[in-house]
Amino acid sequence: MTKITDAKILIMATNGFEQSELMVPLEKLRGAGATVHVASLDGKDITGWDEKNWGKSVPSDRKIADVSASDYDAIVLPGGQINPDLLRVQPEAVNLVRAFFDAGKTVAAICHAPWLLVEAGIAKGRKLTSYPSIRTDVENAGGEWHDREVVTDKGLVTSRNPGDLDAFVSKIIEEIGEGRHERAAA
Repeated sequence: MTKITDAKILIMATNGFEQSELMVPLEKLRGAGATVHVASLDGKDITGWDEKNWGKSVPSDRKIADVSASDYDAIVLPGGQINPDLLRVQPEAVNLVRAFFDAGKTVAAICHAPWLLVEAGIAKGRKLTSYPSIRTDVENAGGEWHDREVVTDKGLVTSRNPGDLDAFVSKIIEEIGEGRHERAAA
């Protein structure tokens, strides 16, 4: 069991993340007392996508290749179309998602970010949700897709879109509080 005030959480993203899907978890998780770091591909600031234009920049605390799942209790994966599409072709990003999952840690993905779960080979046999346009990708990877604001499967937390952020963040906090999640290897 990990109290949220003792938790260390990593948000992994690159340019083109959905602005609210990074900012809301970052602010709410920090507001709840967690230590939250942002990791990007090159360790430099990243810029979000906000509706129809580029959004605000967010400072990066870490380079993805330099991060270890053993240093954190959870990973949060913001969506948007651009961000997860760029990350899913980066072995260090995919391997990091897999390392969090294999360690039984909380893995949270929203919107298009379940593409990273598919790429990491952890969607098969899991209950998930996502932005509707990638439902077929999730199902083709063996995931059991549900149209709900938040779906949880033994520490794997997924949501559909920015309208689900309150439920998404609440479930992340709950799952971190449960501690390590025992799950069969994917």
